[in-house]
Amino acid sequence: MSLDPAVVEALSHVSTATLTTVLLKKGLRNVWMRGALPLRTDQTRLVGRAFTLRFVPAREDLATPASWGSPISTRAAIEAMPEGVICVVDTMGVKDAGIFGDILCARMAKRGVAALITDGVVRDIEGVMGTGLPVWASGVAAPPSVAGLTFVGWQEPIGCGGVAVFPDDIVVADRDGAVLIPKDLLDAVVPEAVEQERMEGWIMEEVGRGVPLPGLYPMNAETKARYEASKK
Repeated sequence: MSLDPAVVEALSHVSTATLTTVLLKKGLRNVWMRGALPLRTDQTRLVGRAFTLRFVPAREDLATPASWGSPISTRAAIEAMPEGVICVVDTMGVKDAGIFGDILCARMAKRGVAALITDGVVRDIEGVMGTGLPVWASGVAAPPSVAGLTFVGWQEPIGCGGVAVFPDDIVVADRDGAVLIPKDLLDAVVPEAVEQERMEGWIMEEVGRGVPLPGLYPMNAETKARYEASKK
């Protein structure tokens, strides 16, 4: 199921930092995927539904080059990815085996996948960057995935960077990393996140005017009244 374009537009203007604050107010403290950082420093913010992939530790009888042709393979998973999804990959944080290289990333880009996010690493970095596929990862490594990992499936619950990710959850990723919004909380989070972003923008303007922080951030009653008046 694709995301409502209005939701994508709204969240594209909300930082992951703001989202963590809004989710914290709803009791969710563990939503930022550790180790998944953008490979490009100029990466724009992206929003999409999670398409999950899962690796487990390598087992010698399963993690072989021959496994790449198996019906349960990263290749088959890529062919199942709908346009616009964000591929979120659980590698248990393994950093000495690259899960995807240039060919697989090129195919993902061709299929219209919005981004790749992993707590692991990629390989063939020059080629990967050349595909144009936005990638959030822990870095790079030359060895292939089977040197340290066994691929076991897709579109099932995973843990990426210590965060529980279910298929079709919403992911927002920017230069601060990747944050998860549980799909059942989306309708409640979006308007609050938009308002939080607007409020913090107003506070920044006040800081620029020389207003002291006490009573401004967080707002006291007088400041809240001034802020509400500014919205009319």
